Amino acid sequence: MSKFPDRRINAEAEYRNIFEAASDGLVIYDIEKAVIVEANPAACSMHGYTHEEFIGLNPRVFIIPENLVLFMEHVHMVETDNTFEALVVHLHKDGTPFHAEVSRSSIYYQGRPCLLSVIRDVSQRIQTENSLSGQVEARMREQATLLAISHTLAFTLELQPGLILDQLREIIEYEHAGLFSFEDPHLITLAMRGTKQLEKSAPIHIHLNNPETLTMLFNNHRPIRIVNIWSDHPNSLFLRSLLNDGSAILLDGMQSWMWVPLAVRSRIVGGIGVAHGKQNHFTAHHADLALSVANQAAITMVNAELYGHAQALAVLEERQRLARNLHDAINQSLFSAGLIAEVLPRLWERDQQEARKSLGDLRRLTRGAQAEMRSLLAELRPTTLTDSSLGELLTLLGNAHSGRTNTPVEVIATGEFTPPAEVQVAFYRVCQEALYNIAKHANASAVEIILHQSESMLDLRIQDNGQGFEPMHQVAGHYGLSIMRERAEAVGAVLSVNSQPDQGTEISIYWKNPNKKESL
Repeated sequence: MSKFPDRRINAEAEYRNIFEAASDGLVIYDIEKAVIVEANPAACSMHGYTHEEFIGLNPRVFIIPENLVLFMEHVHMVETDNTFEALVVHLHKDGTPFHAEVSRSSIYYQGRPCLLSVIRDVSQRIQTENSLSGQVEARMREQATLLAISHTLAFTLELQPGLILDQLREIIEYEHAGLFSFEDPHLITLAMRGTKQLEKSAPIHIHLNNPETLTMLFNNHRPIRIVNIWSDHPNSLFLRSLLNDGSAILLDGMQSWMWVPLAVRSRIVGGIGVAHGKQNHFTAHHADLALSVANQAAITMVNAELYGHAQALAVLEERQRLARNLHDAINQSLFSAGLIAEVLPRLWERDQQEARKSLGDLRRLTRGAQAEMRSLLAELRPTTLTDSSLGELLTLLGNAHSGRTNTPVEVIATGEFTPPAEVQVAFYRVCQEALYNIAKHANASAVEIILHQSESMLDLRIQDNGQGFEPMHQVAGHYGLSIMRERAEAVGAVLSVNSQPDQGTEISIYWKNPNKKESL
């Protein structure tokens, strides 16, 4: 008797055992009957059915409509003998979804064309991937926000304490916050955020009793997180001892706290304290984010301080310049006028013609000193440079120059127009610089200042008959022309220089009003 039938029976039993023991779900779908005709225990358990319940089901029961179209496409393409793979969503018996990777291929089962689906539940993997993707997106948002904060603070020369706290809130949720500056031996709030009462309260001054307190507070430039402000933990006790009396308002109704020191290199600048009504709200990641903002804020505070010092230095330098002008010009003119006044009576008795000449010199010196004084007063009161007409200002400069150098200056102004303030100041400064250069370098015996103005344009020319120069040759250390060009360009004007050795110099500046068309 042949043993082949036994081998076939044994093979079928072996395949059945493999089918039943597979960890992936195996489902056989009869294409003509459109029902499940066989499934292994893994497939039944995966979908929440018993074997008896699962057999005879139409896949529409456990495949969501969006994926059912794909399933039917695989059914129609079964004759291609290809294997189809897809990531789909199936439904448990109770209707809850789960993600599955499915591989489908055509087979013959019990002599009928069928579709074999190999199903693997990947819900946990998808959930992990989605979680990681969400974390990546959150980190990207945080990095973008940190970049925006850094950009905002880096371009802020004048300190805006509230802006720093508002920027911090973009990446860290808090309910109360305070930005402190360190002014030994105090911490002083520059800004606070939270309730209206907190924001409107007077600046908080926290006295640091000793160097050890400062050392604890700045914690080697690392943030301090307090899980529960009201616990007996040493950090909680330290915080409550520090924020007492008026400063306790920062802790009112709060449960968790985070302190972030502000320091640049070894210099302590201040700190940021934030609080939340929920215990253990601030995480280590929050601390890292806050430290990033704090480092930029510390640099901003130092920059603002340096900017303030620079402004104070600029004011001091301007005062010193005015003092030098007062000494060099007015004092010299008055001294000369005084000498003339002293000798004038005796000179009148000896030579009246020479005395009349000295009277003319005296008149010129006193008028020049008066004009110089008015010019200095204009410097001290910047509004004078915008309240007066440009023609009057140029006349003032011309008279001052004439009195200072004994060089006649003719000022011709035609037309009437009130240009924008910044344009008028620029024209005044260019003329002032030009006259300064003439006095210092030109050795001129006559100067003309000619202004043409209308609603459509300003045209100013400063001409002298001095020794001239080669405009293309910039003498080292002489920056007058560069300064004038910068002033002109700043207001959209064009400056030109026309000069030749021994042929004098003409400086012209032209501005066209962008809001008016020049009349024909």
